[in-house]
Amino acid sequence: MLKKFDKKDEESGGGSNPFQHLEKSAVLQEARVFNETPINPRKCAHILTKILYLINQGEHLGTTEATEAFFAMTKLFQSNDPTLRRMCYLTIKEMSCIAEDVIIVTSSLTKDMTGKEDNYRGPAVRALCQITDSTMLQAIERYMKQAIVDKVPSVSSSALVSSLHLLKCSFDVVKRWVNEAQEAASSDNIMVQYHALGLLYHVRKNDRLAVNKMISKVTRHGLKSPFAYCMMIRVASKQLEEEDGSRDSPLFDFIESCLRNKHEMVVYEAASAIVNLPGCSAKELAPAVSVLQLFCSSPKAALRYAAVRTLNKVAMKHPSAVTACNLDLENLVTDSNRSIATLAITTLLKTGSENSIDRLMKQISSFMSEISDEFKVVVVQAISALCQKYPRKHAVLMNFLFTMLRGEGGFEYKRAIVDCIISIIEENSESKETGLSHLCEFIEDCEFTVLATRILHLLGQEGPKTTNPSKYIRFIYNRVVLEHEEVRAGAVSALAKFGAQNEEMLPSILVLLKRCVMDDDNEVRDRATFYLNVLEQKQKALNAGYILNGLTVSIPGLERALQQYTLEPSEKPFDLKSVPLATAPMAEQRTESTPITAVKQPEKVAATRQEIFQEQLAAVPEFRGLGPLFKSSPEPVALTESETEYVIRCTKHTFTNHMVFQFDCTNTLNDQTLENVTV
Repeated sequence: MLKKFDKKDEESGGGSNPFQHLEKSAVLQEARVFNETPINPRKCAHILTKILYLINQGEHLGTTEATEAFFAMTKLFQSNDPTLRRMCYLTIKEMSCIAEDVIIVTSSLTKDMTGKEDNYRGPAVRALCQITDSTMLQAIERYMKQAIVDKVPSVSSSALVSSLHLLKCSFDVVKRWVNEAQEAASSDNIMVQYHALGLLYHVRKNDRLAVNKMISKVTRHGLKSPFAYCMMIRVASKQLEEEDGSRDSPLFDFIESCLRNKHEMVVYEAASAIVNLPGCSAKELAPAVSVLQLFCSSPKAALRYAAVRTLNKVAMKHPSAVTACNLDLENLVTDSNRSIATLAITTLLKTGSENSIDRLMKQISSFMSEISDEFKVVVVQAISALCQKYPRKHAVLMNFLFTMLRGEGGFEYKRAIVDCIISIIEENSESKETGLSHLCEFIEDCEFTVLATRILHLLGQEGPKTTNPSKYIRFIYNRVVLEHEEVRAGAVSALAKFGAQNEEMLPSILVLLKRCVMDDDNEVRDRATFYLNVLEQKQKALNAGYILNGLTVSIPGLERALQQYTLEPSEKPFDLKSVPLATAPMAEQRTESTPITAVKQPEKVAATRQEIFQEQLAAVPEFRGLGPLFKSSPEPVALTESETEYVIRCTKHTFTNHMVFQFDCTNTLNDQTLENVTV
């Protein structure tokens, strides 16, 4: 009987989750019903549903309680109720990795698997394979071979998919079932053929020649299953990528022949594969683009979406190849599906002319609020590409970006806009002041720390060089007053950069930094104190060295030098002077290509203290598996005052993936003994 919910029911929670307040102990208590005779199928199926719900919600079942419930459940095989039997199979699969001795149901499952009831046979095969390990597999091998070539498609598919899962633990046994899988591959049932070819491919995937033979056989004889065709297209394109095969390859010919298949799914898969093949020329893309162009006028929304999404990808690398579809894309701009319309416009933005930009931007702004963040990011990426292509359109595009920035949206979307605006500011000096002003407004109510600190860094870099730098100070100092510690620290660094470059503003900056010295956060106080002391010296060299210029070494070079230092431990501390400087892009590239051995290796000194620690730590059973000791701290750190009754000192031992802290506790009182000391 169906109960009709009206609005009142809905408000009072009538349609809420019936399993919301389940308790594990109560459900396991209910499971004792399984032992009753006669079995109540409806009640038992409901209890199994509750157990499955708890497991899928992440509730932890202990081994003992799971095993008890599992053993009680085995009694349910006495009932012939089809719903209860299917629930049993599901529960067996879910509990197979929690309960012990699940193999006890093997005989019941084997009986169902070879029985006359077709509805039970497929699920029984899947449940049996879930609980079978490599030692038990040979006992059911005969049944599995029979099931693979079974006349009932659901049984055959279940056996093939289960064989695919068994490959992970028993490759050699499953490999012996290839003849049966070959027979199933010529089945008229589309799912059986698809699953059989999937199994055959995974058995042979490490043998490139065998895979090529498999594809050529498919090309000669054809397939009935569109799913199998899609899979073979993916296999062929993977082979092409691995071989760096030329477009004259029979594999490419196979993919291209699939563009003429009667199934739309296969045609799209082939077009998508050609488009995604690396190094395709516009000529080779042409047949795939033609097919996608036809899909643009399809009555099916899914096909129109797939076509325009793929054309959007093509337009990034080969805009000229997509120009032929511009008319079809123009028709999609007014599509009722907003996702399709967005993709159509962004594709046109990549392929269209400079004159069409204003019109397209007007169209897209009419429904920007209706589309998801994912598509908004696509729009921003298209605008970013346009900025590089048509520098004269910076003003139009910048205004559009600021409107988007003020709207609602998540982190990825806002980050994409900020990235785009920053790239425009860097490329076009005329748009710098407008861009910085808008970014200042954005950080007034920006909820993302990463973006706020990034913009503050940009203001510190570019703000002092503008005609009126003082107008940015208010926005930066507001962050010190209103934001949390990470943003406050970024704002302090930005203020210091203004003070280091503008003498007129220095007195005001010093006043602001003095206020920051009283901040609650260590990092903010430290930065403010440091910058204040540097700026008070009024020396350009100090300002340049400690405020304006960051780390002057090559970051990849530093990484390599540190890695080398970890491989060759030494008593000498790491020397930053051994790292190459990051002078210019060319120098950076040269340091990139220098091999690790070119970095000066520290001399090896006999580390006797280190060896003693290594021996002491190796004697502790828990530390034996930590590997070699890389470094121990040179001096123990005192954690207590020296006058206290007991003195505690800590030594840090660094291993490859672990840190070990050694606490030495010394009792200074003669008349007292310390016992059961814990850290």
